[in-house]
Amino acid sequence: MQEKEPFLTALQKRILLFDGAMGTEIQKYDPKPEDFPNNQDGFNDGLVITHPEWIKQIHRNYLDAGSDCIETNSFGSNKIKLDEYGFGDQTVEFNKKIAKLACEVCEEYSDKPRYVIGSMGPSGYLPSSNDPDLGQKPLDEIREAFALQAEGLILGGVDALLIETSQDILEVKLVIEACHNAIKKTGKKVPIIANTTLDQYGKMLLGTDIQAAYTTVSDMGIDVFGLNCSTGPIEMSPSVRWLDEQKDHNILVVPNAGMPENEGGQAIYKMSPEKMGEALGDFLNQYSKVRIIGGCCGTNPEHIRALRKVIDEKANSVEG
Repeated sequence: MQEKEPFLTALQKRILLFDGAMGTEIQKYDPKPEDFPNNQDGFNDGLVITHPEWIKQIHRNYLDAGSDCIETNSFGSNKIKLDEYGFGDQTVEFNKKIAKLACEVCEEYSDKPRYVIGSMGPSGYLPSSNDPDLGQKPLDEIREAFALQAEGLILGGVDALLIETSQDILEVKLVIEACHNAIKKTGKKVPIIANTTLDQYGKMLLGTDIQAAYTTVSDMGIDVFGLNCSTGPIEMSPSVRWLDEQKDHNILVVPNAGMPENEGGQAIYKMSPEKMGEALGDFLNQYSKVRIIGGCCGTNPEHIRALRKVIDEKANSVEG
């Protein structure tokens, strides 16, 4: 197989498709407490140790559906989160192992380049808030927790780092700084994708709107800026429109399968693959800076297959 072109080179040439949700796919295996390391029910990232075959198969399912990129199963693998499960002192090696597993799956495919994206979810703290618990974590500790995660992901071979489901713009800044620190330490240049998560009114959890969020981090050496989680594609439309007008960065759009609906105490996502494909297809047709699409909560391989069809149809119409 010929050498894979860099992630950013591919991004300039074509629209890239990310994968869908990981957590709901894991639940299809009906995991029991004993399936997780040390019987720690819900420690999904830890399944790379106890059930790596599950995670590999989920990755394959998304690649088979047409994903160009798969996210590592490391959403909660910063040191702060791993400390809760007793793996904090292994943060670098833990993330390296997760990244290598995803890379191994991508190497099984020779039809086209496949990319591994290092997923970095939030710490669970809100450093810019005055909350007596969530706002009291030292900034240096948060930054170092993510620097260790980024270091492991880079050493494991990821093609890009993804800061996702971010609720606090100050934490986004800290994670970007952490990524740069890890890049410097490892000596390996890796693209940085910074995401924010907005509610249906276009605000982050602490009230930051898209303009303020983008202005805060756009000059910090990031390569892509985007939106993920919280809402479906329709609610993201005003923010995507504003971002497209800025012309500075390529845009990632990874929504949920619609707005969550509460049924029996559980969040249910009801947007069909076809409707999601239609909505994101409209983004691709209207906004030239949207270069990455994919799915977050409630999405599965069928949603990704629908998005693959939309991207291919757009590419064929351009070539035609």
